[in-house]
Amino acid sequence: MPSRYRDAVTGEYVTEAEARKRPRETVKETDKKRPPKSKGNKK
Repeated sequence: MPSRYRDAVTGEYVTEAEARKRPRETVKETDKKRPPKSKGNKK
């Protein structure tokens, strides 16, 4: 599950080293696997 760091001000992706320098201005994003949509099997 790779994680990326995004600048909260500009919205651009930054490197992990840059994010560690400015932790307040960066947001860590992780790629989550979405749960499969239910196909409506109602009883």
